[in-house]
Amino acid sequence: MRHSSCQPAQNAGNRLSRRRFVKLAAAGASSLVALPGFLRAQNPNGKLNIAIIAAGGRGAGNTGGVRSENIVALCDVYEPRLKQAAEKYPQAKCFKDFRKIFDRPDDFDAVVVSTCEHSHAIATMMALKAKKHVYCEKPLTHDVWEARQIRLAAAEAGVTTQMGIQIHAGENYRRVVELIQTGAIGAVSEVHVWVSRAWGWQSKEAAERNRDIVYATERPTGSTPIPEGLDWDLWLGPAPYRPFHEVYFPGPKWYRWWDFGNGTMSDLGSHFNDLPFWALKLQYPLTVEGSGPPPHPEIAPASMKAVYEYGPRGDLPPVRMTWYQGEEKPEIWTAKGIPQWGSGHLFIGDKGMLLSDYGKYVLLPEAQYADFQPPEPFLPRVASHHAEWLEACKNGTQTSANFEYSGWLTEANHLGNVAYRVDKKLQWDPVAMRATNAPEADPLLRCPYREGWKLV
Repeated sequence: MRHSSCQPAQNAGNRLSRRRFVKLAAAGASSLVALPGFLRAQNPNGKLNIAIIAAGGRGAGNTGGVRSENIVALCDVYEPRLKQAAEKYPQAKCFKDFRKIFDRPDDFDAVVVSTCEHSHAIATMMALKAKKHVYCEKPLTHDVWEARQIRLAAAEAGVTTQMGIQIHAGENYRRVVELIQTGAIGAVSEVHVWVSRAWGWQSKEAAERNRDIVYATERPTGSTPIPEGLDWDLWLGPAPYRPFHEVYFPGPKWYRWWDFGNGTMSDLGSHFNDLPFWALKLQYPLTVEGSGPPPHPEIAPASMKAVYEYGPRGDLPPVRMTWYQGEEKPEIWTAKGIPQWGSGHLFIGDKGMLLSDYGKYVLLPEAQYADFQPPEPFLPRVASHHAEWLEACKNGTQTSANFEYSGWLTEANHLGNVAYRVDKKLQWDPVAMRATNAPEADPLLRCPYREGWKLV
């Protein structure tokens, strides 16, 4: 199998001793941490000056989420999107290359990163090194090594951070966390997470059945005309060079190609795996095993499964978490033992079960919980995901989806793909950041950067 896109991690930048690693992991379990006073907004009641990196697509939505502040810089490699954003925020300076924004770091307090996945870490790291608050769209990074470096850099920078997993701010997710953590279904030893989106490597028949918006079997050998106003070289950024083709741009076409994204696992996995990660206080798995169709060297799969084994966490028991995407579903779902929700989470405890998705949940069996008295809410409620970040930036506090939390989540999601691609159950050493039984996984833990790009 060819893995042309990645190289061995070689533990680069991973200077943690095992004792220090455990200490930092324990410290990171608390997601609400006060920041030093000098890092707080100069005027807590004033507005932040925000730089926007990627202003179209998802970036337009994120920009709208922070429009209450001063948008002072806009950046996009596609001129039509940049002009469209500039019409809404005429006071902002415009850039094509996000690296140029950091030539004048005193012009802004915070950065919103909404580029394609393969550029997330570089833009985010530049913001962290400049001591700027950062909101980065999910997934936080393109690979495991980047996730580790960003998490450590965020801890050193001491700024307010947040990964864009918007549903994390919703009432339903917070209520489910409260129910699980107060023992509504008892001790949880098993959780299943599934999404029905099936985009990526699959047969043509399956692609038609699953309404995949871009069917591709191999990397195109030719090229198509570059859209007017698109700087293709900057769009590629740190990724290996390839000629432009319409199968990559605009989004979300790119996300199925390993050089640019990690398919559904890192995309929807950021949203759906967030809930068990939060509710069960997960960090690093002991083992990860993936399965599905034969891995493709260029394209992420439409359908696959990954099984994670987590050890005890304080007084919480070991837990097995299984991820399903596309046509894969839990056995209890297939047997119609639970409601046939297209996507969801099933927590299995020693007293009952909880089924949930983005906006609803149900305790099972329902008759057993007819007279159930739910606990009083104890998690803070927020107006929105963006509002939580803005308020934390101004108050010198931290968000509940900060980079300490979301860095672990991102690592775990990427490991599911790595296990699938090497077709082996990985024995994971989180300190060494490698699978002790699978050196063949090393090249997939860290992707090389094209000349001229680096994680500063």
